[in-house]
Amino acid sequence: MSFKIDRGLFKYDFIDHHAVLCVPVDADVKEIRKRYLQVARRLHPDSSFTQTAAQKELGNELLSKLVNPAYEKLVGDRTRTEYILILSQIGKRLVQESTSITLNTDLAKQLVEAANTDHFYKTAIAKLAQTQYDSLEQALQVIAQASELNLVYLMRSVSKSSTAPPPAQPKVQSGTPQPNTPKNPLPAPAPAKDGLVVEQYVRRAQSLIEKNQFAQAKVELQEALKLEPKNSRCHSLIAMVYLRQNQLKMAKIHFDNALKLDPSDETALQWKPKIDKALGQQNSDHKVTSSPNNGDKQPDKSGSGGLFGGLFGGKKK
Repeated sequence: MSFKIDRGLFKYDFIDHHAVLCVPVDADVKEIRKRYLQVARRLHPDSSFTQTAAQKELGNELLSKLVNPAYEKLVGDRTRTEYILILSQIGKRLVQESTSITLNTDLAKQLVEAANTDHFYKTAIAKLAQTQYDSLEQALQVIAQASELNLVYLMRSVSKSSTAPPPAQPKVQSGTPQPNTPKNPLPAPAPAKDGLVVEQYVRRAQSLIEKNQFAQAKVELQEALKLEPKNSRCHSLIAMVYLRQNQLKMAKIHFDNALKLDPSDETALQWKPKIDKALGQQNSDHKVTSSPNNGDKQPDKSGSGGLFGGLFGGKKK
């Protein structure tokens, strides 16, 4: 059985995994896992919700072909990072193509006009989630509805974080023509300076770092550096992310940049000498283990000289 959805983000050859689980596009892993367990229990063949053989089969198909893949994509560090990057690019594309976008659902149309975008969006997603899989036959329609909300939310989020003029209002699908209806553009966000936008990226990155979600934090900081390449704080923060990911050379590059821009950066001053020492030790070990006079000696694979073994005192995560 194939599941075809041609509305919302699905129209862009993109599988909207957030819509499949009916979670906001900025949901964290904990929220995603909680939602997945709810849906999985609902769709499992042994669930009391699926009573007939046909319902059990449909529920199992939805679970195996849509829900499980969505969960796997959104909780894996690498796959989640790739997915978020693609989602970000689609958001920018949507703003450019806003005049050709057609909305079908009332919720999506209301979100276009909502004064408080975040509140309306998350409230609407939560309401859809309550009954998303109550009727398995209608599940794809609810997913499509959630995906339209995601589409509008991405457009408005990109619009708010950009200094470019706000996009035009998407077209509204209607059965009867409305020639006298004025074409109102999306509500224009308050003018945002790059510094304010960068600060938003930095705050999100710091929150992600505190949760040990380093891949996502790196994405936020990379976006910030696109806007302000000479922001020493961003260089220092992304260096710490690389440090936590055991990518010493990348950490060194960004700490060097941070110190060039701000010689008094405390974090860079603290960690750069340690990284230089660790990299020097790695180079020394490589020369020893690759020496022709070293007999059968093999490189140390214990990991004790790595980032957490060397710089963080051997403490394992």
